[in-house]
Amino acid sequence: MDRVYCEVNVLTVIKIIELIGSSPNSWSEAAQNAVTEAGKTIKNIKGVHVKRCTAKVFDNKIVEYNVDVKIAFTVKR
Repeated sequence: MDRVYCEVNVLTVIKIIELIGSSPNSWSEAAQNAVTEAGKTIKNIKGVHVKRCTAKVFDNKIVEYNVDVKIAFTVKR
């Protein structure tokens, strides 16, 4: 019975970091840029949550899209 308990008692730890991604084209591309950059140094990314979207405007046109994202990834032990 103890052996079955030990096999079931596996914990997963998720870590969340917050980043700001940017793009000259869209909020979607800005979010993808944040995930792509994070993926260069972080493995096992499991999800992204977009907290806020903002943009820089010049001459009545959007010139930069920004997203504030939370990226979740599993921690290996």
